[in-house]
Amino acid sequence: MSVTDGGLRATLVEAALDLLEHGVGDVSLRAVARAAGVSAMAPYRHFPDKAALLGAVAERGFALLRERLMEADVAEPPREALVAQGLAYIAFARSRPALFRLMFAGPAEATIDTACKASGYTVLSRRVAGIATHAPEAAALACWGLVHGLATLELDGREMADTPAHEAALRILVAGLDQ
Repeated sequence: MSVTDGGLRATLVEAALDLLEHGVGDVSLRAVARAAGVSAMAPYRHFPDKAALLGAVAERGFALLRERLMEADVAEPPREALVAQGLAYIAFARSRPALFRLMFAGPAEATIDTACKASGYTVLSRRVAGIATHAPEAAALACWGLVHGLATLELDGREMADTPAHEAALRILVAGLDQ
């Protein structure tokens, strides 16, 4: 594959995303170069080390998560949009477990831009602010805590992938936002 320098970074990140599903240990600059079809030294033009590459992969993950939340946010009425966002968050974690773990607890977590980390939370908190009558910041934190907790429990094998139960839990929380 021939990759221009302008597209090389994105190509490397996408190759790393594919490798990541086999485990973080399988992601190395050399393996990513091989998967992208470029020389072993090409990744070093954009990433000084594996941590920098993983940080870029995690940032791409946050962008993908934000896209999923924005797609779910179109439901009406607003409470339905919030439930849809929660289910989309859990579905994202289920569909890309290694990426989800990298984003929130991986070796590159500390290198990720704060605004990037908050991009999905911003979508959620904006929706909550339009619903919650009291303490919208605390309500947004409660919503995020619920969906992140359900996603993490499912990935850890402690919670079954039960979308009806997840939806019921979300509806209970959303119903209490104007209390």
